[in-house]
Amino acid sequence: MSVTSHSDEAAVLDQWGDDQLGPGNGSVGQGLSDMVVNIVRREPGVQTICDLGCGNGYLASRLGAAGYSVLGVDASEHLLSIANAHYRSQRVEFHQSVFGSAMEGELRPRGLFDMAVSVDVVEHLYRPSSLIETADAMLKPGGTFIICTPYHGYLKNLAIAVLDRWDDHHGTHFDGGHIKFFSVATLKALLKPAFDVERVEFYGRFPGFYKNMICVARKRAV
Repeated sequence: MSVTSHSDEAAVLDQWGDDQLGPGNGSVGQGLSDMVVNIVRREPGVQTICDLGCGNGYLASRLGAAGYSVLGVDASEHLLSIANAHYRSQRVEFHQSVFGSAMEGELRPRGLFDMAVSVDVVEHLYRPSSLIETADAMLKPGGTFIICTPYHGYLKNLAIAVLDRWDDHHGTHFDGGHIKFFSVATLKALLKPAFDVERVEFYGRFPGFYKNMICVARKRAV
């Protein structure tokens, strides 16, 4: 019997991701990126943004093109090599790190950000609160945190079960994938220690069966 070591897992994390450019998940990812950029544009007074879990850098590049100064952070050396090759610009730069105190220490000299965004990242984390704590540490008091994750609710989960799609939806036969599944209530609860949730917007399909939810939260000023 073979046992996967921590170093093996770290090596996988460093090389995580494919060679795809543009938004992940095809047209769904494109539409989601469009919606996130529009939400960001509606927030007043934002100049600097930290993209937590930036992947190949596509969303960071979209935000840079919209006029923001963006730092994209990810654990994957492979994905960041794509980001640096294709999406780095005068407004957009990238940094490799892992959520937590190490990242906070590495980025603190850059100063605090007006906004943090994280799109389809939290559902991949063994400890989701590490993302929330990092966003809290990276933001100015009163700063905005936009966090997106696949939507789950009673009707959607019931339909998945009735249609016998549970194994497909929650498959464990490949490396990576989603290991946490959030409803509106549980996402709000995750944010509660550091943020006040202002609103939740939804992407894809129709009420009760949305593809994604996008939560806009505010770091407490004191």
